[in-house]
Amino acid sequence: MRALPIRVDAVLVQAVIAAALSFAHLHDLASAAGQHGWKAWAYPVSVDLLLVVAWRRLRCGGAKAAGWCWFLVALTASLGANVSTAGLLDLGAVPAWLRILVAGWPAVAFLGGTLLAHGATSVTRAEGRESGPDPMAPEASASAPELPAAEPEPIRPSASAVPPALITLARKVADEHRARTGTPIDISTLRARLGVPLPLAEAIATQLT
Repeated sequence: MRALPIRVDAVLVQAVIAAALSFAHLHDLASAAGQHGWKAWAYPVSVDLLLVVAWRRLRCGGAKAAGWCWFLVALTASLGANVSTAGLLDLGAVPAWLRILVAGWPAVAFLGGTLLAHGATSVTRAEGRESGPDPMAPEASASAPELPAAEPEPIRPSASAVPPALITLARKVADEHRARTGTPIDISTLRARLGVPLPLAEAIATQLT
C-alpha cells in the first residue's frame, strides 16, 4: 500500500511557532516576576485560553463587545510579555508594578473566562427558547382540562406582497449569517433578526432561496 502524502500547512506551522515563542516569553516574564515552578508555566496557558474563549465568543455572534474587550486584554498581556522580554526589561530586576500585574493576572483571567462562558450559555439558551419548546419540559398530564379550539391560522402574506426594501435587508442579514456560521439562515433566526411575524418571515424566506 502506498503511504498517503502528508500535507504541511504553512499557516499552521507559522501559528505553532508563534504560539511557542509567545508561550516561552510569558513563562520567562512570570518566572522573573517571582512566579516559579509550575506557576510560571500556568501563566501562558491562562493567557492563551482567555484568547481562545474570547475568539469563540466573537465567532459565535451575539454580544461581541465583551468578546472584543477580553480578547484585547489577553492580546495585550501576550504582546506585553513578548516586548518586555525582548531586551527592553531587565529580567533580573523586575519593577514592583509589573510584579503586581503578574500576581493579579489569574483573578483577571478567571473573571474574563467566567463572564464569557456564562454569557455564551445565556445566548445559547435564549436561542433554544426561540427555536421551540424545551425537550426536557414535562409533558401535560392526561387529566388536564381540554383547551379551547385554536383560532384560525392567519392568512399568510404572499411573496409578491413583501416590500422590496425588506427583501434587500433580509438578503443582507442572510449573507452575514452565512459568512459567520457557514450555514444558511433558518426562519426562526431570520424572524428574530428582522423583528417580523412568523408568516411574513416565511414569505421572505421563499424569496431568499
